[in-house]
Amino acid sequence: MERTFEATIEKRGRWYIGWVDAVPGAFSQGRTIKEVQENLQEAIQLMLETQRELRDSGMAG
Repeated sequence: MERTFEATIEKRGRWYIGWVDAVPGAFSQGRTIKEVQENLQEAIQLMLETQRELRDSGMAG
């Protein structure tokens, strides 16, 4: 199942920073917008996989 999340990306100096309000803790940085988008996608995927593993193991709150 594929999900879509809206990201906020801002330029700060020579870097771009991005975050996803719908996924607390999902933030990243990169030299380009594309790099930030790719980093955010990976971060969200890892966060969701970890949540799923914790839930399946009975460790999730």
